[in-house]
Amino acid sequence: MQGLHLTADLYQCHCDAAWLTDAQKLGEWCVQAVQAVGLQTVNQLFHTFPGAEGRPGGVTATVLLAESHVCVHTWPEQKAVTADVYVCNFSGDHSAKARGLMSALVNRFQPEWTEQRSLDRGGEEG
Repeated sequence: MQGLHLTADLYQCHCDAAWLTDAQKLGEWCVQAVQAVGLQTVNQLFHTFPGAEGRPGGVTATVLLAESHVCVHTWPEQKAVTADVYVCNFSGDHSAKARGLMSALVNRFQPEWTEQRSLDRGGEEG
């Protein structure tokens, strides 16, 4: 059950507003980014939340991977994003692919600053 779980909180994103409000556009890009790093998409779900006070709502883009998942949530009113990339390393070490995918996600949103974390999941089998 060994794996790598990466998280990123992105603040003051300078990307085009559509990346924060258009679930289909963001989701399709996520699928392409997954493929570009060599991971395998098995399903996906993209959802737009209702906005408030005439402002657009945020979105969630989730891509289920053969190796685990990637999930992105946006808060357009705060120009903020959270991203999770989790890969299981049962059949091979996918850590570099996970790091490449997270790097692509951060670059997509162009944040002023980020808080990123990395967690090794599972222990040595024995």
